[in-house]
Amino acid sequence: MANIASARKRARQAVKNRAHNMALRSRFRTSVKNVLKAIRSGDSASATSAYRQAVPVIDSTVSKGLIHRNKAARHKSRLNARIREMGQA
Repeated sequence: MANIASARKRARQAVKNRAHNMALRSRFRTSVKNVLKAIRSGDSASATSAYRQAVPVIDSTVSKGLIHRNKAARHKSRLNARIREMGQA
């Protein structure tokens, strides 16, 4: 355990920030899973609506620095490609 007051404060902040980041990361993963679940169900309308709800969540995780912008673009691109594939099949 830290002895210096500033180091103790830093340790407290790290715990708090980690909890916040875990919650945001969980929200990101849940939104992606909701889109995948809708795609697996075969309902194009619900998949599109889930995708539209997921995009702002994905973008906000980028702006908060939790994931890289390229990772976000990759997720959005792959989800959108699978939704478009549903319409053709």
